[in-house]
Amino acid sequence: MAVTLTVTGEKRGEWTVLQVAGELDLMTSPVLRQRVHDAVADGRHCLVLDLSQVVFCDSSGVGVLVAARRLIRSCRGRLRLILPGHGAPEGTHVNRVLAALGVRRLFDVHPDLGSATDDTSRPLSA
Repeated sequence: MAVTLTVTGEKRGEWTVLQVAGELDLMTSPVLRQRVHDAVADGRHCLVLDLSQVVFCDSSGVGVLVAARRLIRSCRGRLRLILPGHGAPEGTHVNRVLAALGVRRLFDVHPDLGSATDDTSRPLSA
């Protein structure tokens, strides 16, 4: 059975939230890349990527996340990732992959949507 990637979006105040679910790999990562580019082209520079439902992420997926960070920074925007904590059954794979590749510290990571869209909350430490 092939797992696909779905990306849905919503607005939360000044934030655009993209909920990502499924596998983020070589075949599916262009979907997320395009959605990020579309959001930026529409003038939305405060972006949250909710990765809590991503069950697999390879280097192509990590590449999209790093490219999204670079794009948002070039627009003087803000990018936040939602990755559940270590005890959560979903989403821990992405956290482990980012940490293993040494890029987790590049991202502003939050445990849930509420804290990711709250400008007074502090990100999780790397």
